[in-house]
Amino acid sequence: MKNNVLSIFFLLLTITFYGQKKEKTLLTIDGEKITVNEFKRVYEKNLDAIDNEESKDVENNLELFINYKLKVNEAYKLKYDTLPSYKREIETYKNQLSAPYLQDTTFIETLVKDVYFRTKNEIKAKHILVRISRDATPNDTLAAFNKITEIRNRIVNGEDFEKIAYETSEDASAQDDPKTGRIGNKGNLGYFSAFDMVSEFEDNAYKTKVGQVSKPFRTQFGYHIVKVDDVRPSLGEIEIAHILVADTTSLGKNKINEVFAKLQQNEKFEDLVTQYSDDRNTKKNGGKLRKFKKGRMLAPIENAAFSLEKEGDYSAPIKTRYGWHIIKLIKKYPVKSFDELEKDLRNQIKKSSRMQLSETAVINKLKATYKITENEEAKKILNRKNLRAIPKDSLQEVILTINNKQIKQEAFINYIRNRRHKPVYLLFDMFKNQEILTYYKDNLVFTEPEYAHVLKEYEDGLLLFELMQQKIWEASSKDTLGLKNYFETNINKYQSKELKNVKGEVMNDYQNFLEKKWIADLRKKSKIKVNKRELKKLIKFYKKD
Repeated sequence: MKNNVLSIFFLLLTITFYGQKKEKTLLTIDGEKITVNEFKRVYEKNLDAIDNEESKDVENNLELFINYKLKVNEAYKLKYDTLPSYKREIETYKNQLSAPYLQDTTFIETLVKDVYFRTKNEIKAKHILVRISRDATPNDTLAAFNKITEIRNRIVNGEDFEKIAYETSEDASAQDDPKTGRIGNKGNLGYFSAFDMVSEFEDNAYKTKVGQVSKPFRTQFGYHIVKVDDVRPSLGEIEIAHILVADTTSLGKNKINEVFAKLQQNEKFEDLVTQYSDDRNTKKNGGKLRKFKKGRMLAPIENAAFSLEKEGDYSAPIKTRYGWHIIKLIKKYPVKSFDELEKDLRNQIKKSSRMQLSETAVINKLKATYKITENEEAKKILNRKNLRAIPKDSLQEVILTINNKQIKQEAFINYIRNRRHKPVYLLFDMFKNQEILTYYKDNLVFTEPEYAHVLKEYEDGLLLFELMQQKIWEASSKDTLGLKNYFETNINKYQSKELKNVKGEVMNDYQNFLEKKWIADLRKKSKIKVNKRELKKLIKFYKKD
């Protein structure tokens, strides 16, 4: 019964009155006017779920609609909308429903195309980093910017990029490491493409022409400059298998040469993997490794793998720090077309930090539209050392105004209370951006009719569910005496004369009985007036179809 009722009342969800201009009134319930368009919206939405002509009857649907409105109104009268559980669920749904409106669709479309280009074309680059700590002050930030600018000027004026990277870069991989014997990369990053780097780094690298040095830019790590050495079509991904002899000495070399000779005598690669390979992880599956693209595997393996042309071809023995390998090509996977990759790229973008760029684009547009005022006098609290300990009654000055909404210092302190990982001036910018988005979301019901309709439907539907839960479903399950009396009164309707044998069916009928009685009571104490003229027009209108 519960599922049936849910499906009915969610089909009969009401809509809001936003944007109405002298619309015709179809009915009035206790002074509340309900328009023809409101009913039409609900009725036409239900038509897709109705499979017989009788159920499509306009007057019958109007009666159901009236019952629905009466129950929803009763939920509001009983203040179910003030329940904490209701408020929490509505807030969660608001966030889900408003999410698409917080993204700049034009920005995302451009981003998807940019990411596809970067997937199709990989670049080779080198960089220099000057680090900035998360709690850096404006002075620290300026010092880092000045340092990276000075480094760039030296390179632009003719000094060697790799030499300066080795001397100045604060990326530890640029220098040699005497402890491990690792040779520094002098800033060289090799080839990379979309999603291989943080988005700000990727953006600036791809915007820099081959042979040029970028202007300083910032990421979460600090300030960088990038020099692009090459751009080439992506090699896509590759799947290989290998035989590993984990001995870098001459003995290992002799053993791998022995295996190579057997391959040349047409012995099966998979059999030789089982017999000789020291890679325990791949020994049981013919030596297969996971698909990878350029830059994700050891350079000698990559170079050997991508140089193979035909599936089944294998390389001569190669050496890495792990030992000696023979590589077999299983399959190459070229980059797919835009149409084939678009959906996957969109999903990757949603999961990446790039979605924040889309949100930032929305905020920037809103900043240009809204009247936003910061109260510099009230902002002086940002300079206080005991900022988070200021008493509440001393935080009542307006610190920020967005159009007609005034936001007090107290709201800012609540925002930063558990945020200590960034300097206060940055936290204020984050707070301001959040308040701009909150203001936008709170006003979506006035600016986006479809959002308003769907939100109202959910609000009313959730209220009705809570009301039905308590008024009918829970009440009927607890009222054992009432259930027994109902069964005895209607015992001829049932095949068994024992309640326990037909309890489910009786419970369903008893709930229907209670609901009808309840609706009858609601109708008695309500003033309902139907505009007969408009109803006739509706009936005539739908008969044409």
